[in-house]
Amino acid sequence: MTYSDAIMKRIKQLCAEKKITLNKLATLAGIQESTLDSMLRGKSTNPTLKTLHRISIALGMTVSELLDFPEMNEGKFDNE
Repeated sequence: MTYSDAIMKRIKQLCAEKKITLNKLATLAGIQESTLDSMLRGKSTNPTLKTLHRISIALGMTVSELLDFPEMNEGKFDNE
């Protein structure tokens, strides 16, 4: 698993829990739907901190909370 894979899995999980679509997340975060789509499809594997910050705010959390989950804290990652 890569860092990007773990983060995208986390974002999808949080959207499902909060019952918001990925398109709605993009709107709430003020980012292009194509940007989020590229991240989720693995075309963009290095999201900026600014993008992660916007996503975390849209999800009602801090960047620290967004990135604090078992796969990130305990996982072993492939080199990207």
